[in-house]
Amino acid sequence: MSWTDELKNGIRTAEQLAQVLNLNIEQKKRYAEIIERFPMLITPYYLSLVDLSDPLDPIGKMCIPSIDEFDLGGSFDTSGEKGNTKLTGLQHKYRQTALLLSTNECAMYCRHCFRKRLVGLSDDELNRRLEEAVLYIKNHEEISNVLVSGGDAFLNSNAVIEKYLNELCSIPHLDFIRFGSRTPVTLPERIYGDSELLSIFSNYAKKKSLILVTQFNHPREITKQAVLAVESMINCGVSVRNQTVLLKGVNDNPEVLAELLRGLTSISAFPYYIFQCRPVTGVKGQFQVPILDGIKIVDAAKSLQNGVGKNIRYAMSHPRGKIEIIGNLPNGETIFKFHQNMNTEDSAKIFTTRLKSTDTWLDYELSGCDGD
Repeated sequence: MSWTDELKNGIRTAEQLAQVLNLNIEQKKRYAEIIERFPMLITPYYLSLVDLSDPLDPIGKMCIPSIDEFDLGGSFDTSGEKGNTKLTGLQHKYRQTALLLSTNECAMYCRHCFRKRLVGLSDDELNRRLEEAVLYIKNHEEISNVLVSGGDAFLNSNAVIEKYLNELCSIPHLDFIRFGSRTPVTLPERIYGDSELLSIFSNYAKKKSLILVTQFNHPREITKQAVLAVESMINCGVSVRNQTVLLKGVNDNPEVLAELLRGLTSISAFPYYIFQCRPVTGVKGQFQVPILDGIKIVDAAKSLQNGVGKNIRYAMSHPRGKIEIIGNLPNGETIFKFHQNMNTEDSAKIFTTRLKSTDTWLDYELSGCDGD
């Protein structure tokens, strides 16, 4: 089955899901209500990784809707994306980085997605005029890298991907270009099965440093097909980096997380962030791990890594900036450090706060930091 056939044959409706999970009429109705609010798409490939006999299966948890998604707590914009939008589809939060929202489509709609407001639903925030975005980037020479994201950047056509590469590779002050895609995990044949895509990246990797940023969250996602997708990109001259999200019921176990990190390092999909799950509406109550627990889990997993695997940072994408979660002091306070900040005066600032055992996020006004 080609990757386009995989998409065509994806599980999208409650009726299809009912056949897979043997749902009764009432269950099917509830799933239909969830899917109407937050679309579902599961590729046949990714569904094959799910243990359908286990209702708590970690792979299933990431792709099969849950009634917890009816929880209206949280926010649809947890890191201040709206306030950092300079042009439709272009965000400029950090001085050196521009982010382009290229599509609202994904090969699979992850249930923990932090852009639930957008993915599979609305195209209002997408970049439709690449020329305007390119002009903005050209006129802001402090921008040294661009992240082409979405949705999933690899759900764009090859022609659109090449257009992004052609335009961005021509900007002298860009050091590298990143593409955000989970297709190595959810639809690996999109990469290894598309010789045209690989040829495009091979060509442009000679002109500019290119990086694929992906998201493996569980060791069972590192399959032969996934490894082939990663190797195919590396063979084109594209570096591969991984950003894992710490997810309750998925990888909130030191041994599981350690196995994932070791596996990623071994295939050169080098892990560099473990992100605290964001308090997104429909996600917050289902997937967030308390920060104090997260520190213990991450530290224990890091202790089982080699030198390269220990490079990961535990962090959160907060409205004030990207915050590294460092650890606990003997007095019970927790140390944080701004890894990146939208306000340059706060760059690299260290602060502490006292967390409750149930805290999964930081308030907007941060302890030890001046207000905006």
